[in-house]
Amino acid sequence: MTTTSAPSFASRSQEILSTLERTGQLKRLQMIEGPMDATVQMRGYGQVACFCSNNYLGLANHPEVTEAAIEGIRRYGGGTASVRFICGTFDCHERLERTIATFNGHEAAYTFTSCWNANEALFPTLCEPGDLILSDELNHASIIDGIRLAVSIKKGLLRAVYRHNDIASLQKKLEEARANPEVTGQVWVVTDGVFSMEGDIADLPKMRELCTRFGALLVVDDSHGTGVMGKTGRGTHEHWGMPGSAIDCITGTLGKALGGAAGGYVSGTRAMIDLLVQRGRPTLFSNALPCTVAESANRAIEILMREPQRVEKLRRNVAAARAGIRTTGFEVLDSPTAICPIIVHDTAKAIAMSKRLLELGVFVIGFGFPVVAEGHARLRVQISAAHESSHIDALVNGLKTLRAEFGA
Repeated sequence: MTTTSAPSFASRSQEILSTLERTGQLKRLQMIEGPMDATVQMRGYGQVACFCSNNYLGLANHPEVTEAAIEGIRRYGGGTASVRFICGTFDCHERLERTIATFNGHEAAYTFTSCWNANEALFPTLCEPGDLILSDELNHASIIDGIRLAVSIKKGLLRAVYRHNDIASLQKKLEEARANPEVTGQVWVVTDGVFSMEGDIADLPKMRELCTRFGALLVVDDSHGTGVMGKTGRGTHEHWGMPGSAIDCITGTLGKALGGAAGGYVSGTRAMIDLLVQRGRPTLFSNALPCTVAESANRAIEILMREPQRVEKLRRNVAAARAGIRTTGFEVLDSPTAICPIIVHDTAKAIAMSKRLLELGVFVIGFGFPVVAEGHARLRVQISAAHESSHIDALVNGLKTLRAEFGA
C-alpha cells in the first residue's frame, strides 16, 4: 500500500504565491519615504497624490500632533513596559480616555493598541451564554473575528447575520430571537457606522428604534466615521442628528482621522469599561497603548473639537471629488462619506489600474479578494481635508486616462 505525502508548507505556500503572480493578483507593498500627507514621497515614483490614506482630516502630519508625540516620548520614554493592570497605566491614558468619553457623550472609555484589539476584547468579555449577537453581513473583519472568538470560548453564546444595512432583515432576526428559547440573555446588534469597502452608512435611527423595542444593545464601530461624519466630526450618529449616548457602545480607532498613529478604544457605560478592565484578555495580556500615541491622539481630538472647519473642508472635497469622478465615465457608489469606491469587478484589473494610476502620479489602491468578495474588486478612492483642488484634478485626470486605456 502506497501513501501520498501531503505537500510541505514551503511547496504549498509557493504554489499559492505563484498563482497570485501568474493571475495578476499579487499585492506589492509600496514604500513611502516621508510623512503621510496629501502627497507622499514614494520609492520609485517620487511625489504622488495620495488618495488611499485614512488621514481624513489631514492630522497625521499636523505640527501640533507630531510635537505632542515628541513631548510624550520625552516625558514618558519609549514604552509602557507593562500591561495596564500591573504598572502600564499612565496619566496620559487617563486624559485620553476622558477626552474620548466626552467626545462620544459616554460615561467612560478605554484604549487598546488597535481597534482590532478593541473589537476582539468586546464580545468575548461582555457577552455570556444565552446572549445573541446580530451582525451586519458586511461588518469589518475585526468584528467578525471578535464574534467568532467569543462564540468559540463562550459555549451557548449565539450569533446570527442580517442582510447588509437591511432594516427589515434585522427586524426579522430580532423577532426570531424573541421566539427562540435558546436566547435567554442579552441581544447585541453590531454594525459599522461607515462601511469601509462600500462607503455607505448604517441607518442608526431605525436601528436604535428596533433595539429599544426589542431590548437589544446597539454597538457601532465608527472607525471610518469618527472625524468624518456629522457637523463637528463626532461620527455617524451625529450625521443622523443623534447624541452619542443613543449608541450603547462605540468602538473606534485613533489611527485614521484622529491623528493617523495607532490605537483603538471602546466607549460606553462605566460598567462596560470596568468589565473590560477586569476581564478583557487583550488588556490583561498585552502592553498598554504607547504614551507617545496617547499624547498625539489626545491632541488630535482637541484640534478636531476646536477646528470643525476641517470637517467642512473635507465635506467640500468629497463633493468635488465625487462630481469629478462622475465626469470620467466611471460610476462611484453614492454616499456622503469620504470613501469613494469605483467597482471594476476583476481583482487583477483593479491591481493593474492601481499600478497605472501610480505611474500617472496618483496613489489609489485596488482591492480584490479576500478583502472583498470575488467579482466585487474596486478602486477605493479616499478623500482628505488635506487635499487641494490641484490634487483632486490630478485624480480626475488620472481616472480619465484609465477610462481611455482600460475601458468601462
